[in-house]
Amino acid sequence: MDHPKRFHDRRQHGERRPHGQQPGRRAAPEESTQEEVKYIKHLIENQVPICVKLADNQEITGVIEYYDQSFIRVTRQNEPNVFIFKDQIKYLFELK
Repeated sequence: MDHPKRFHDRRQHGERRPHGQQPGRRAAPEESTQEEVKYIKHLIENQVPICVKLADNQEITGVIEYYDQSFIRVTRQNEPNVFIFKDQIKYLFELK
């Protein structure tokens, strides 16, 4: 007597999937590779002059003095220092 192939559930053998992961699907890649952190630390340690382009197309130039998950602090010459929330940054580039 031939038996049809049955679905093999790994959980029967003690293996577990992460919560919410569908059978046969890979887990999503990590949100962060930490490259942003390394780059910002490089900019701070070397006091690299930068230009930050904001979502409203305003440009702010200076040196990054501090950062955390939410914002960066840019120190400017002859102008007040500013805290810029990361979600307001389009991009930044080094001035040389």
